[in-house]
Amino acid sequence: MKKITIVYWSGTGNTEAMANAIADGAREGGNEVKLLSVDKASPSDIEEAEGVALGCPSMGAEVLEESEMEPFVDSIQSVISGKKLALFGSYDWGNGEWMQDWQQRMEGYGANLVDDGLIINLEPDAEGIEKCKSLGAKL
Repeated sequence: MKKITIVYWSGTGNTEAMANAIADGAREGGNEVKLLSVDKASPSDIEEAEGVALGCPSMGAEVLEESEMEPFVDSIQSVISGKKLALFGSYDWGNGEWMQDWQQRMEGYGANLVDDGLIINLEPDAEGIEKCKSLGAKL
């Protein structure tokens, strides 16, 4: 059984729904899952995990949420190296540039991405939920 930690920020509930589905997918594989909103997470939660999923919607000019998620991501750069990582988030407009930038950043920190970042337009539908569960299973 692997320890999986999922940390997310959600403004409208869309990214939270994705996080819950990723957690379900990881649990179906018999893993121990810790699901945390970013305001309740610390770098030690990442350090203790074998697999990590981070979720944040696209904000403003396709960036991470700046008051909580951005500082958290910055705070884990020394503990994410070598970890299996999945990135996810919802968006309303744009082309996913925030996710591409985030992937490159995390690879630069030494994380091992299990797949391309999963982005879903607005609220995840049944197909989107299945994609989230599949991503959780990959962890």
